[in-house]
Amino acid sequence: MQPELNHSKALDSTIAIPAIGVNVQVRIAPTATGNKATLIETTDEPGYGPPQHRHERETEIFHVLSGRYLFEVDGKRFVAGAGETVVAHVGSTHRFTNIDDKAARMLVLITPGLDAAAFFTELRGVMANGEPEPDKLRDFGNKWEVEFLGPPLTA
Repeated sequence: MQPELNHSKALDSTIAIPAIGVNVQVRIAPTATGNKATLIETTDEPGYGPPQHRHERETEIFHVLSGRYLFEVDGKRFVAGAGETVVAHVGSTHRFTNIDDKAARMLVLITPGLDAAAFFTELRGVMANGEPEPDKLRDFGNKWEVEFLGPPLTA
């Protein structure tokens, strides 16, 4: 049996979402893994992070490359710094914020794979005017099987 070989070219574009202070780069698209995983790199500005949410189908594994983040997973808060990894299993409620005084970076492994380029591009549109209208965020979440439950985390 011939082993399957998937090859993924580097993706150059950065998806900036100023309303939540993040720049996202897709490092490994789901097509390269047979939709088993996606790898993104995020650069988060100080004091920013996503709203509280939960995924109905994905587990997210956050590996901090630089800086420090305050995470909240299922109501438990803790700080993670460079070299540390945090797992938000499918169905867990989670959010985080950069608590450093400069931009912080993470690699985020998403499993199963997610079309992160489409997800974050669409989220950028939903967040274009700052805080989105609740109906637009709910509709976006329904499409992507993500439930938004509360505001971003503050330090």
